[in-house]
Amino acid sequence: MYPQSNPVMPPCGPPGAIGQPPPIGQSPIGQQPMHPRPPGPLGPLAPMVPPPMPSDTEVKFKPPIRPNVGTQGRPIMLRANHFQVTMPQGVIHHYDISILPDKCPRRVNREIIDTMVQAYQTKIFNGQRPVFDGRKNLYSRDPLPIGREKVELEVTLPGEGKDRVFKVSIKWVAQVSLFALEEALQGRTRNIPFDAIQALDVVMRHLPSMKYTPVGRSFFSPPEGYEHPLGGGREVWFGFHQSVRPSHWKMMLNIDVSATAFYKSQPVVEFMCEVLDIRDINEQRRPLTDSQRVKFTKEIRGLKVEITHCGSMRRKYRVCNVTRRPAQTQSFPLQLESGQTVECTVAKYFLDRYKMKLQYPHLPCLQVGQEQKHTYLPLEVCNIVGGQRCIKKLTDMQTSTMIKATARSAPDREREINALVSKANYNDDSFLQTFGISVQQQMTEVQGRVLSPPKILYGGRVGIVTKKLRPTIIYVGVQWHVT
Repeated sequence: MYPQSNPVMPPCGPPGAIGQPPPIGQSPIGQQPMHPRPPGPLGPLAPMVPPPMPSDTEVKFKPPIRPNVGTQGRPIMLRANHFQVTMPQGVIHHYDISILPDKCPRRVNREIIDTMVQAYQTKIFNGQRPVFDGRKNLYSRDPLPIGREKVELEVTLPGEGKDRVFKVSIKWVAQVSLFALEEALQGRTRNIPFDAIQALDVVMRHLPSMKYTPVGRSFFSPPEGYEHPLGGGREVWFGFHQSVRPSHWKMMLNIDVSATAFYKSQPVVEFMCEVLDIRDINEQRRPLTDSQRVKFTKEIRGLKVEITHCGSMRRKYRVCNVTRRPAQTQSFPLQLESGQTVECTVAKYFLDRYKMKLQYPHLPCLQVGQEQKHTYLPLEVCNIVGGQRCIKKLTDMQTSTMIKATARSAPDREREINALVSKANYNDDSFLQTFGISVQQQMTEVQGRVLSPPKILYGGRVGIVTKKLRPTIIYVGVQWHVT
């Protein structure tokens, strides 16, 4: 407890009583003599000013040190899904990144920074391979020749139809000390530098973020050699979880298997059949009912689709709605070359423009982009874009299928984790090599203890837990009263 700045003393009481200061030269406990205070500018009897209360920003939580280690039980060696990371020495340079236009997804931001590094390799980066977290933070092993001033660069990404131009600004932020992290791991300081851990985590995640589909701290790839359909246009994707964590004396890379639901990459017509439980689309010769349309709309709204009727140009759109009317009656305002605007149905537009007679003109259209722009696409010219995670709630049947598909025994889980580490091949990662980081390929072995089974006291006697970990309870002189 911190002392108050102006303690309030009771007006009376014997010397040494609670709340009453003891006489000068005496201590409050046992009235032992104290060293008198030397005279100061306020005189020999000036009251001592207590230290000021620390501010909220100065108060830091420091967990207590572990007093000792356990000794009970039978020792046993265990393998943990942690892999030792060898760190470099020195510092890592941290830069702030700003991209305009902003609000691009992380995948696009990574493409922008990767293109920037390649375009300005000779002028700025000089053979360096910086890493980027997809938002604001860029790290390099050596300082960039830009000083501490903000530098603005122009980056051009090739697009579908026309190129996209972005403005990227880079500004030096700080040096991240790896020496401070080493001091914390060795136990010489209790303050863990989380900026260093964040920098190492970004370095470790940079290449996997470009090779796989990142979801949170996990990375996923499309199914290869296996199929785990969930129904409703969804399927199970397997991947791995990765995070850098400090441990006793060393840094560790935690690897684990993970799984989640993704939407299948397939034609939208097939997706609709799975959602609505239609076995054969050729049997669906009538327009969708209102209930079918509402169910289909809830499932496909917000998903990305790509068109298939423009040859190699697979432009992507995000679905905002499903039309109430089918393609053969759904109309939109079409501006002719003469400048006149007429109403035209979707089916007639595709027949006139692309010489394409719709196979399912009785099915509704997807409204994509912004609703006020009236952009309609027939279902049969759209495919679901792969790599879209399902964030909607799974049905009970889908949840049960997911649990069965992901259940693993401990030996199988160990084999899968070792296979993931071997496939990742961290030590051949050029970005890790640039920063001087290496990862041990074997799991870390730790010593555990198998505790003796517990004993249960009931009715005055003791029942010992059997080898099957089921307690044997002995009832002695027990009476049951049922009311």
